[in-house]
Amino acid sequence: MRRLFALVLSFTLLFSFAGLCTLQAQSDNPNIIYVLADDMGYGDASCLNERSKIHTTYIDQLAAGGMKFTDAHSSSSVCTPTRYGILTGRYNWRSSLQSGVLWSYDTALIPHSRLTVAGMLKEKGYHTACIGKWHLGLGWAKDTAGKIDFKQPIANGPVTLGFDYFYGITASLDIPPYFYIQNDRITATGIDTIAGTTGKGFWREGPIGNDFRHIEVLPRMAQKAVAYITEQSKQATPFFLYLPLPAPHTPILPTAVFQGKSKTNAYGDFVLMVDDVVGQVMEAVKKNGIEKNTIIIFASDNGFAPMAGLKELQDLGHEPGYVFRGTKADIYDGGHRIPFIVRWPGKIQAGSTCNTTICLTDFMATCAAILHFPLPENAGEDSFSLLPLLIPGSKTNYGRHFTIHHSVFGSFSIRQGKWKLDICPGSGGWSHPTPFEAREQALPSVQLYNMEKDISELHNEAKQRPEIVKKLLALTQECINNGRSTEGVKQKNDAVVTLFK
Repeated sequence: MRRLFALVLSFTLLFSFAGLCTLQAQSDNPNIIYVLADDMGYGDASCLNERSKIHTTYIDQLAAGGMKFTDAHSSSSVCTPTRYGILTGRYNWRSSLQSGVLWSYDTALIPHSRLTVAGMLKEKGYHTACIGKWHLGLGWAKDTAGKIDFKQPIANGPVTLGFDYFYGITASLDIPPYFYIQNDRITATGIDTIAGTTGKGFWREGPIGNDFRHIEVLPRMAQKAVAYITEQSKQATPFFLYLPLPAPHTPILPTAVFQGKSKTNAYGDFVLMVDDVVGQVMEAVKKNGIEKNTIIIFASDNGFAPMAGLKELQDLGHEPGYVFRGTKADIYDGGHRIPFIVRWPGKIQAGSTCNTTICLTDFMATCAAILHFPLPENAGEDSFSLLPLLIPGSKTNYGRHFTIHHSVFGSFSIRQGKWKLDICPGSGGWSHPTPFEAREQALPSVQLYNMEKDISELHNEAKQRPEIVKKLLALTQECINNGRSTEGVKQKNDAVVTLFK
């Protein structure tokens, strides 16, 4: 009997020790915070624009403590597709969404079968949270008459795609319905209808919860994020916080404290509110003593939107798109070249700059490399680890040899080295010449730009360099056909992908 007791005790101690070792191994992994601005231009971050009239104090501090990227790109020039790329490591145009964004009651774009960054981190022992703007579709419940029943649980949302916790809004702050959602239920106890508005404070008419005020959304997301960081810092396991902010996208609603603070316009003031959220996140990390083991990433989902008031800003000497042509929605770099900053104390050299072309789809492979997680063949198909760029002396090289971009209307471009091929006439988006205007003007079907000499994409060299055009077109088509740009087994796209629109 004594021998049996001793044997049981030995096994108990052994498994307890193994559990403690696992817990310690998990706690050695860094916390990861990903702050995603909505429609913030490259030139709105003063650390990237020496002539910026908007002084982003905290974003600049983040850059001073880490690495800023001068040639970072979202996979798309609009909201939904970029978010898909961040969370899946896959080009958005491989999904069923071939143009545009999801709307109020569209179903989930990411299927349960697809591994997300959150799901991967959860497998490695992370607590995972999404606080902010979702905009990837939700499974709203319907009654027997086919009408949406807002009070029923929501299927196919963040908590079914790897996130342990969600607090946020359905989509952009100007797209109804206007509810706070906690995990899989709205928090409102009553529902009304709000009329639409115009101007910089634009939002569409639609259902609204009795606890929802548009102007309070950004401050509330900041408060929730700080509370989450504070709570998780007390835990033994690491955490991942995905913080997609609803600003400075419309409605542009700076609170009283920020009105006039930028000395530009309401958009500039709203950018400073975004900057302040970054400051609150940094302060929460520092205050809770987790600064040395926390990666903070700041990025934007695409370029600035026309509603920012470009002429107003230019008259004041501010260029939200810096020197890049175009705006949100465009295939030109102004549509998808974005601020991207990473801080990881003790790992990334403070105040460093990277000029390599990267893409937001690289987040998944970067996390996988940090955690030594082998990605399955059908995950992260367009994701390359940034670790060789982030950490000096890395034994591996950054694997991206080209980057593909996508516009709101589904037009493609490809960048390889100094050459960028825009595979459409005109902007492919909202800027002049729009696709309609380009067809009316019989503009060339492709545009080739030397980004070393012509960063603003003004001089089309397609006629002078037909061999480069041919090469880049073939490379783009090959990437489409292979279902991946990384090495590995050929994969299938979720829809038929057409190169020329």
